[in-house]
Amino acid sequence: MLKWAIISAVIAIIAGALGFGVIAGAAAGIAKILFFIFLVLFIILLVSTIFVGKKVKSALSNKSDDIVRR
Repeated sequence: MLKWAIISAVIAIIAGALGFGVIAGAAAGIAKILFFIFLVLFIILLVSTIFVGKKVKSALSNKSDDIVRR
């Protein structure tokens, strides 16, 4: 999705430089929407990784303790 945001931003910059206002505006709008969608997904995945990572780490440490006790 980030790839499409970058492509849309490049199209907007090229179209703006060539003077195609409508195309540049549409491409910039698409790039902006995709950027914010990517940003929200990144934050969600970051937060979930932090919380799930702690659970996995504690579960792995408990499992290694059980192996050492045997």
